[in-house]
Amino acid sequence: MPNSMSEMLRSDMECEGLLECFHDLKELDKDVFAILHERGEGLTVDEIADAIDRERSTAYRSVQRLMQAGFIQKEQVNYDQGGYYHVYHPRDAEEISREMQRMLNDWYAKMGQLIGEFGEKYDETSAPSTPVES
Repeated sequence: MPNSMSEMLRSDMECEGLLECFHDLKELDKDVFAILHERGEGLTVDEIADAIDRERSTAYRSVQRLMQAGFIQKEQVNYDQGGYYHVYHPRDAEEISREMQRMLNDWYAKMGQLIGEFGEKYDETSAPSTPVES
């Protein structure tokens, strides 16, 4: 992922890059999200681990990052004889898109404010003049 905004604007970024850009998610997290979306059904951490060919603990950490970012949700499934397990589903893409748009709007407003402050701070016409000693 590019480090600066100018690098980002010059790069060929795909829509999945938003997961990394907005939430600092990893390539593995994008893969897990894609698998959950493609399968169209809730998957357990063990099923996710099998699908990405990684250890259960690695899959679990990815699932936790995706949940924290708000891209997936957890559902508890109860056994008839007692006990339960969890399955994970992707959240509605339109809902996630609206949240990212709000986040982008907030970021844009903040950057606009900081640019204005930069201009005020470093504007040569507003700098106090000091007499030059000879």
